[in-house]
Amino acid sequence: MAFIPHPERRPVLVAGASSGIGAATAEWLAAAGYPVALTARRVEKLQELADKITAAGGEAVAVPLDVTDDQSVLDCVAKAEAALGSLEVVVSGAGDLAVGRSYEQPVDRFVDQIDIHLNGAYRLYRAVIPGMIERARGDFVFIGSDVTQRPRTFSSAYVAAKSGIDGLVATVQMELEGTGVRAGLVRPGQTLTGMGMDLDQKTTEDMLNDWIKFGIARHGNFLGPEHIAQAIAGMIAMPRGSHMRIVEVEAEGAVPKTKH
Repeated sequence: MAFIPHPERRPVLVAGASSGIGAATAEWLAAAGYPVALTARRVEKLQELADKITAAGGEAVAVPLDVTDDQSVLDCVAKAEAALGSLEVVVSGAGDLAVGRSYEQPVDRFVDQIDIHLNGAYRLYRAVIPGMIERARGDFVFIGSDVTQRPRTFSSAYVAAKSGIDGLVATVQMELEGTGVRAGLVRPGQTLTGMGMDLDQKTTEDMLNDWIKFGIARHGNFLGPEHIAQAIAGMIAMPRGSHMRIVEVEAEGAVPKTKH
């Protein structure tokens, strides 16, 4: 059976849209004509971005979301769909970063990271996928990380959570085969966002020295959040019947000035 093309109107929900990759993705997709539900815990930040998008001619609403709370997720999806219509696209990128050596950080901090990055993504997935399956179309994009391929010290909980995302996506891609619904994984490399920018100097120095020791810090270039937004936009714009399953985005090393 042939796939029915994407509808002209494709409402999007972006989790974690108050800053970083989520905010850049929401703004990028809104500029491309997608109606966007901006969701996160910091509603005032969401509203600022929603106002910016609407002032530029786009369509956006701000909806509170705490991915660690089951009811918050359900309420968020219901409010987003009431405002924009049935969700065609969901981008799951909510999260923060708590760093520290695995044997030094408190257990509850480790558990919290798993709940935000892995369990939170699953809560959102579970809330929207049945409706997408019923409509026989939809895109769910999980934001993973290249730490699953190149683990970084001081990030054991984050690495464990994102490795769980890799496993979850691999499984749901098989389960969704033949439903018309696509699940995709975007693995960003080092990206300049707000995550990890509030670390004290000693922790930062210890972490970076560790990364150098293990050959993790190849160069000092970082991606911008807009680079990841473009990858997400490309993934969901693929015509029906095709499936961009995994996209890895890495910062390019600087070209020596002598080569310019």
